[in-house]
Amino acid sequence: MKALTLISAFVGGAIVGCGAALLFTPEKGEDVRSRICKLLKRKGIKISDSEVDALVAELAGVEA
Repeated sequence: MKALTLISAFVGGAIVGCGAALLFTPEKGEDVRSRICKLLKRKGIKISDSEVDALVAELAGVEA
């Protein structure tokens, strides 16, 4: 294996690992709800805090 290919594989793996770490890092529930609200509002969907709580509970498989 050429040195450049080996380095490229290492850098690619590091990037994928960092992305996975960011995706699976636990966040506070309040932060997640806030991010969901902002995302939905940007998409033009109006939703209340109680509806976001119910949505999060449903996605988590917990009864609200």
